[in-house]
Amino acid sequence: MAFSLQTEDLVLKTADLSFADMLVEYFKRNQSFLKAFEPKRDAHFYTLEHQQAQLQRDLTDIIERTGIRFYIFLESDPDTIIGSVGLSNIVWGNFLSCFFGYRLDEALQGKGYMTQAVNAVVAFAFDTLKLHRIEANIMPRNLASRRVLDKCSFREEGLSPRYIQINGVWEDHVHMVKRNEAMETEENV
Repeated sequence: MAFSLQTEDLVLKTADLSFADMLVEYFKRNQSFLKAFEPKRDAHFYTLEHQQAQLQRDLTDIIERTGIRFYIFLESDPDTIIGSVGLSNIVWGNFLSCFFGYRLDEALQGKGYMTQAVNAVVAFAFDTLKLHRIEANIMPRNLASRRVLDKCSFREEGLSPRYIQINGVWEDHVHMVKRNEAMETEENV
C-alpha cells in the first residue's frame, strides 16, 4: 500500500525499495549534521543493505498498521530524498495515538519545507488514519525543531528528563502534542 502527499514545494512518498540508494546518499550527506540529533550509527547503517532492510521494515509497518514513514522530495527534484517524516508506534482502539519524528537535509533548513511536510503528515494522520493524538519529543536545545512544532500548533506538555539516548547520551526531551480536536466533540465520542 503506497501513499503520496503533495505540498506547495514537496512530494512525500511512503517507502519503496527503489529508494535505498537515495537513502544511503541522504545519510552520508547529512552524517555530521544528524549526529547531534539521532542515535549513534555504526558504519553498517550507511550501507545499501541496511537501508534496504529499513525500507522493508517501513513497508511491514504500513501493512501491520503500526507506522508509516514518508520520504520527502522537492517537487523540482524527484530523484533526491531530502528528509523524512514518520508516524511510529501507532496504537489503535481507544488510544488512537502515535509518536512523530522527522529529519531534513542540513542544506535545506530554514526554508519552510519541514513545516510543509509536518502539516501534510499531520493532516493525513487525522483525516485519513483518524488518529487522535500525535506525540513528538524534542531536545530543548533543538530550537529549529521547536519552531517547526510551534508553527504546526503542537503544544508543550512537559519535560521528560533523560528520555532518549542521542549519540550515546541520555538527553532530556520536551514532550509536544497535537490532538485531533475535531474528534473530541460530543457527536464524535
